Amino acid sequence: MQDETLNVARTGLSAWNPRRLVRGAAAVLGGALLLAASAKLQVPFYPVPMTMQTLVVLVMGALLGARLASATVALYLVEGLVGLPVFAGAVAGPTYVVGPTGGYLIGFLVVAACLGGLADRGLLRSWLTLTLAMIVGHVAIFACGFGWLVVGLGVAKAWTVGVAPFYVATALKTALAIVLARTLPRFSL
Repeated sequence: MQDETLNVARTGLSAWNPRRLVRGAAAVLGGALLLAASAKLQVPFYPVPMTMQTLVVLVMGALLGARLASATVALYLVEGLVGLPVFAGAVAGPTYVVGPTGGYLIGFLVVAACLGGLADRGLLRSWLTLTLAMIVGHVAIFACGFGWLVVGLGVAKAWTVGVAPFYVATALKTALAIVLARTLPRFSL
C-alpha cells in the first residue's frame, strides 16, 4: 500500500480512477479522429500529399502532453496499419506505412511525444518557447520524412517532392498551431 501511495504522490495518478481513464480514452479517441480527418484535408501532391496533419500533431502535443499525444498518434498509426482508411488518400495498411509517407508518420509520433514532454514540464508557456518548439517540431517531422524519402529517391528528388512544395503551407500551419496552442485550454485529466 505504501508503494501505491508513493506512486500516487509522485505522478498524481491513482492506480484506478475510472473518470480519468474515461477522459483520457476520450481524448485519445477524439484526437485520433481529428488526425484522421486532417489527413483527408489535402492538396494531392505526389508522392507526399499536403495535409493538415502536422498542424494537428503540433497542437495535440502542446495541449495533450506526452502520454496522451503519443497514445493518440500511436492509435492513429495502428488504425492505419490494420487497414482503416485514416491516412491521406483511400489506402491504408502496412504497405502505406512503409511507403513514401512513412517517415512523416514516424515524425508525427516523435514530435507529439517531444512537444508533449515540453508542455508537461511547463516549457511552452511563453510565446518565444512555444514558437521555437513549434518550428523545431515541424522541422523534425520534415526531417523524418525527408530522411525516409532519401533512401528511395536520393537527396535532390527527396527535397523536390518531400520538402520544397511545403514551405508556405508549413509556415502558415506553424503560425496557426502557435495561435491554437496559446488560445485553446490545455487538456488535463
